[in-house]
Amino acid sequence: MNKSFRNITLIVLMYIGSSGMSMAQSKPIIYQLLPRLFGNQQSNNIAYGTIEQNGTGKFNDISFKALDGLKELSVTHVWYTGVVAHASLTDYSAFGIKPDDADVVKGRAGSPYAIRDYYDVDPDLAVDVNNRMAEFEALISRTHQKDLKVLIDFVPNHVARHYHSLVKPAGVEDFGFRDDVSKSFSAANDYYYVPGKPFVVPANEGQPNPLTALKDGRFDENPAKATGNNVFSQSPSSGDWYETVKLNYGVDYANGEKKYFEPIPPVWTKMRDILVYWAGKGVDGFRCDMAEMVPVAFWVWVIPEVKKQYPDLIFIGEAYNPAVYKEYLYTGHFDYLYDKVGLYDGLKKLIRNEPGASIKDISKVWQVESAGFGDKMLRFLENHDEERIASAGFAGNAAYAIPAMVVSATLSAGPVMLYFGQEVGEPGKGLEGFGGEDNRTTIFDYWGVPEHQKWMNKGAFDGGLLSPEQQKLRTFYQQLMKVSGTSEAVLKGEILEVPLQTERAYAFIRYSGNQRLLVVANFDRDQSVSQEINIPENLLNGRNITQAVDLLTGTKNAHTNLSISLKVLPGTAQIIEF
Repeated sequence: MNKSFRNITLIVLMYIGSSGMSMAQSKPIIYQLLPRLFGNQQSNNIAYGTIEQNGTGKFNDISFKALDGLKELSVTHVWYTGVVAHASLTDYSAFGIKPDDADVVKGRAGSPYAIRDYYDVDPDLAVDVNNRMAEFEALISRTHQKDLKVLIDFVPNHVARHYHSLVKPAGVEDFGFRDDVSKSFSAANDYYYVPGKPFVVPANEGQPNPLTALKDGRFDENPAKATGNNVFSQSPSSGDWYETVKLNYGVDYANGEKKYFEPIPPVWTKMRDILVYWAGKGVDGFRCDMAEMVPVAFWVWVIPEVKKQYPDLIFIGEAYNPAVYKEYLYTGHFDYLYDKVGLYDGLKKLIRNEPGASIKDISKVWQVESAGFGDKMLRFLENHDEERIASAGFAGNAAYAIPAMVVSATLSAGPVMLYFGQEVGEPGKGLEGFGGEDNRTTIFDYWGVPEHQKWMNKGAFDGGLLSPEQQKLRTFYQQLMKVSGTSEAVLKGEILEVPLQTERAYAFIRYSGNQRLLVVANFDRDQSVSQEINIPENLLNGRNITQAVDLLTGTKNAHTNLSISLKVLPGTAQIIEF
């Protein structure tokens, strides 16, 4: 194997630095959290529980101490999920905010992606509801004081079925205010309609639950509007995004998706103004929900428009179609896109030890799918949409993801993301309510997140209640993020795939002018990787190997002037500097 290594065709890819990140800067490390869950100390966890029963986190809970805990993970950006006011069943009538209709709300707390007021924040998150925006602005300030950037969601494709802004700035009109509801489509309309037909609430499927009594099977909407997932019918199903309505960007879906982009549709300018509004409050970037469901022409126009005023903003697109990645990045001006369909899906199979899992999926990602723009792909193993690694339905053990996390963090200079609780093995267990027992941490319900609460430790944010295993896992994440976020070879370097004698492990070298790293990820749960790796002469470049140290643990590997001896235990990984 060692002799043949010198004869193989080397696959090398020069990584190009992402926009918005000079080589002097560190790798973007994003930490996603839901304020509603992050600071919640209650542990009643009653299925479908009210805010009084199960509690809620507040903006104020995300203290300087909490932010210090994130900085221990080398975090550079905090994605505050669920900040913008969204549909909810909780009654704030005393503050002029009525509860929404249970027939078109998912869960008691409601989906953060069914926006009911783009200019307001969720009242759940405020200690003083009348002072809710000021409390969010104070969180932005605290985050900035800790040299962290603030990201929030931008949900451009759809709004809550009962969208109405209570606090919109003077001169701003609600969506649909001037619509001609007699037309199913008009380039001048904000919504799509089913003329002459009232909306029909989907049939209530499944067993009765505590929210059933709040539903009467009716919602007053006539004519009906199309759903957020492009169902142009008065009667969407319970599996559709029936709680949302599709916004009209000038695409006539009923007639071959004919486009009407001149003059600029009214939704475009309304959305630009919303982005500018939040940027004006100090938000540093936006995670753009379902970016591909909005025409790329909108992004081509809006991102430069907003960056005229706020040039340092970053835009991250939730994207699932590799065929259009380049278009959304280079034509649409996105700074980064999700790498879910490629890297995440491939790594998940390896983590789960599935029979069909293959390290070739990793090769395909950087050699084919994102070749030339790997630094623009956001890598992750958890977020609010995906199953928790430690859940029974995914891996059952958070440690099984260690090799995959090392690959995710070192394959490119692009961002890597952590989801709150991932670093302590949160399993997402429990029947929360609408979220169900689905291996995820609910985004729809009021809930306490048990393993995360152990790190939170009643607001001390010191990990005082974590088990030794959890402390070890968090230490691994701390060291990995530190190494991947600051290593020149990761930020600037080229990549060289290294063949191994097993198909359940993957290795590559990242190398720059001043640093060489050999990354080895062993996905095999039973067999160690024991192999001598001869380093190609062009990588040595007159600099023989004088040490070979695993930067994750400090362990030294045996070596000669020209080779490194590997001993990588099952389910582990090493980042060897040589």
